[in-house]
Amino acid sequence: MSDYALELLSISCTFHSKDDPGQRYTAVADTTLRIKAGEFVSVVGPTGCGKSTLLNVGAGLLEPSSGTVKVFGQTLSGVNARAGYMFQTEALMPWRSAIDNVMVGLQYRGVPDAEARKQAEAWLARVGLSGFGDRYPHQLSGGMRKRVALAQTLVLDPDVILMDEPFSALDIQTRQLMENEVLELWSAKKKAVLFITHDLDEAIAMSDRVVVLSAGPATHPIGEFAIDLARPRDVAEVRTQPRFVELHTQIWEVLRDEVLKGYAQQLKKAA
Repeated sequence: MSDYALELLSISCTFHSKDDPGQRYTAVADTTLRIKAGEFVSVVGPTGCGKSTLLNVGAGLLEPSSGTVKVFGQTLSGVNARAGYMFQTEALMPWRSAIDNVMVGLQYRGVPDAEARKQAEAWLARVGLSGFGDRYPHQLSGGMRKRVALAQTLVLDPDVILMDEPFSALDIQTRQLMENEVLELWSAKKKAVLFITHDLDEAIAMSDRVVVLSAGPATHPIGEFAIDLARPRDVAEVRTQPRFVELHTQIWEVLRDEVLKGYAQQLKKAA
């Protein structure tokens, strides 16, 4: 078996322009990214640079224009059945209660309802939502909905966890609580995690490795940094460590110009 849980090998993604179907736009160009089993890797880059595109390729939701995706050494064809995907916006069904939302993936897999409910209750407890299983999404706070979404992803026991800026809409206190909860749950089973974020502090605080992408079009990795901060970590406390500050400075030196390029591009589009 491969040492790598997920490999994106020489990936390029080209799309037709929305404004001019005759024009083609290369979002991602010749990008290689490998995540080892048990490794927590974050990808940072400017807004609109193609971070989510790479995640969708890894999930098997988007077929690259060229390149190969491998999952534990096997070439991926179709949806990545060994991955769990936590979206930026919650994928909760508003007509289903919290426990029914957590159960749904198990039910699709053919798990009997009684066993699915038992596992869902256990995961709601693990994310701090015991007693809230009968609540509907509109009855839960933003942080609680994120906990349900986390339980919904992890109840399937995926070997690879894909997370697309899952906490970006939360207030800072709730966000840090969720980040610590994810790290605690990850440390228990050490699954491979590919975490997309625009927040450099978040990336450093949570990860084993941070990959920096260039501004688009044709985004590609331009830097990779090993995060040698001791674990376990508290995401708020770790930010005060001198080594955290050193790492932040090093990565920001690579990222800063790309962020400025990305910002200029966004202003040009808006003009």
